[in-house]
Amino acid sequence: MIDHVSIGVRDLARAAAFYDAVLASLGMAQVRARETRIGYGKNYPEFWINARPSRPTTAPSDGLHICLRAPSTGAVDAFHAAAVQAGGTSDGAPGVRPEYSDRYYAAFVVDPDGNKIEAVTFLPSAS
Repeated sequence: MIDHVSIGVRDLARAAAFYDAVLASLGMAQVRARETRIGYGKNYPEFWINARPSRPTTAPSDGLHICLRAPSTGAVDAFHAAAVQAGGTSDGAPGVRPEYSDRYYAAFVVDPDGNKIEAVTFLPSAS
């Protein structure tokens, strides 16, 4: 249903350093780079960051929330660790979120611009 997502960032170079590390944990890399925007993906740009130097700071509770699919719990763990190491803030350590489903394994971070980014994978059914 959704082909790509685009978010605004105040400092493109700072955001690129953050997202280079974070998205690599989910198998994505820069696939397009322009003066004012960078596209990340596996084969084509699925996630864009766009320079918006005058963008106001947004509180995580008021801002954007994007959830990205991870291939495994290890990738969710790596996503969270990479985000915190790259200057993001944890907004929920990796783990099962039973309020959503007993199979929902996710981590939440806030990027340097206040965007809330989540990585999720689904555990196998216990059938």
